[in-house]
Amino acid sequence: MLANRTRVLTSEGTEPKEGQSVVYWMQRDVRSVDNWALLWARDLAMQHDVPLHVVYALPPPASSDGSDNDRDLPPALIQLPMTKRHGDFLLGGLECVYKELKEMKIPLYVCLPDSHEKVGETVCEAIQHKYKAKIVVSDFSPIREYRQWMELQAVPILEEAKVPFYQVDAHNIVPVWTATDKRQVGARTLRPRIHKVYNDYLQDYPDLKGNSHSVDQPKFDRVEYESFLQMDESVESVDWAQPGTEAGMKQFEFFSKNGLKIFHEQRNDPVQKHVCSDMSPWINHGHISFQRLALNVKALNKHANGAAAFIEEGVIRRELSDNMLYYSPNDYDSLETAAGWARESLQLHASDEREFVYSLSELEEGRTHDDLWNAAQLQMVRDGKMHGFMRMYWAKKILEWSESPVGALRTAQYLNDKYELDGRDPNGFVGVGWSIMGIHDQGWKEREVFGKIRYMNYNGCKRKFKVEEYVAQYKGAAENAANAVEETNGSSNKRKSLPSSSNSKQKTARK
Repeated sequence: MLANRTRVLTSEGTEPKEGQSVVYWMQRDVRSVDNWALLWARDLAMQHDVPLHVVYALPPPASSDGSDNDRDLPPALIQLPMTKRHGDFLLGGLECVYKELKEMKIPLYVCLPDSHEKVGETVCEAIQHKYKAKIVVSDFSPIREYRQWMELQAVPILEEAKVPFYQVDAHNIVPVWTATDKRQVGARTLRPRIHKVYNDYLQDYPDLKGNSHSVDQPKFDRVEYESFLQMDESVESVDWAQPGTEAGMKQFEFFSKNGLKIFHEQRNDPVQKHVCSDMSPWINHGHISFQRLALNVKALNKHANGAAAFIEEGVIRRELSDNMLYYSPNDYDSLETAAGWARESLQLHASDEREFVYSLSELEEGRTHDDLWNAAQLQMVRDGKMHGFMRMYWAKKILEWSESPVGALRTAQYLNDKYELDGRDPNGFVGVGWSIMGIHDQGWKEREVFGKIRYMNYNGCKRKFKVEEYVAQYKGAAENAANAVEETNGSSNKRKSLPSSSNSKQKTARK
């Protein structure tokens, strides 16, 4: 079954030539346990009686050529600086893996590429000259930049050197290229394909065997790596989520005892504490395998309804995101990837008058007339993770308050990727896409601005949960809303005027 998770990227993939090692290019799945790519690489090393080495490429510092500035949009992911929040979590997890592998005499070498265009070349330099690899194995990510590094940059170099290059989907339970050979329109079409082979792939992991060969251990220089990343210090790390597999499993154990039994009933109530697993930061950074969580839930054999809902979100919905990015590699972050009905509808209503239009800074600082939206934004900025239900409302309001659908999409992606610990991943792109351009959704009753995109409003949220309690958790959300109303009433050239009383404000501003 391990071989079924693997594909060959080079034409020389089945005939390894000369070489002194097997190299695992670790990039998405940064863990020493429950890692099919690492296990496959170790098996190959043992078959050929050579040591296993691991390399990791730090993402190069962001650089912008100004190509997007003509539309005054926030930067795309490749131009977004690494924040201290993301950088600390990345390096913390990487250091954990370094120490764990070192105990098994498996060295981890960190590459420092000059630019995104040279990531593959830099890694191949280590693969060919430092470790003289006879076989290379990598994990898999559908993110465009990762695929460029591996498929466009590294493959030609390894082809020329006649070094086989294998790729293992160690992130999904059912490999993305095995589940289906095309993009799926929604969960309803992917679900039966996953269910058909799910139990075949839901296998427990064997133990990783260390190197028996003598190898040199490179130094893990965290100070150098922090300097290399040129982190944006304005987005600080959070205390509640510590990096590494051990910390992630402690979080999951807490969820198993407290949230799993009511997950199916209360997961969409952002007021409730400890209902959602909050595992996405560790899964996104590769510190935890969701397959391990699924195995643990199965072994627990309790709370059937909660377990079923958790597996639906963690398997079907998450793997659906990888499916979309994998089969739409060039446009998954643009309106071009939307279904025809959604794209045409948004274009038709692109020039509709907006009741409110907010600048990027107003949105980023949570300074809108909507206290619920402000609270969600402040939760993301302060905690590094917004509640899942609020993400839908949050993104849809950005569509409602932006000058264009294109601007709304980029703004939501930018804020998500800048502040969310689980940002910069397929779920983030698809979550924003669902809210703003109807990805994996259907057409709804047509209305201004939204067209046929599903609509959400403030009063609908009030019927689902105690909005006031949620808002009260985030200091400044209500105050900012009151200030925005006051500012709006004093301005006649930007937005419609609102009544000054709190109650009438809600009736007027939140339709």
